[in-house]
Amino acid sequence: MTYRILTSLFAAALMSSAALAQTTTTTTITTEQSGKIKSYFMKEKPKSVKIQESVTVGATLPAAVELHAFPADVGVTQYRYTMINDRAVLVEPSTRRIIQIIE
Repeated sequence: MTYRILTSLFAAALMSSAALAQTTTTTTITTEQSGKIKSYFMKEKPKSVKIQESVTVGATLPAAVELHAFPADVGVTQYRYTMINDRAVLVEPSTRRIIQIIE
């Protein structure tokens, strides 16, 4: 009986770990790319849009928010960016999820 309970608990822990791993967002931005992104934002000063939704990593942006591609010299092709509530954010374009806030 105790074995079954422990097995069930272990299985539940594994499933919750797998679910957490699937929802955790990680970026593949290098230190060099991060510097180029920050320089790009300082130089170009993209216009910010205001939204009511929370601007946090993992949040999904509304469809009305326009996403922009970086120029080739920045070297980031897999993500898009936008300025939300005066904060620069990197976005995964297919899901529209915020993957990083650039400080």
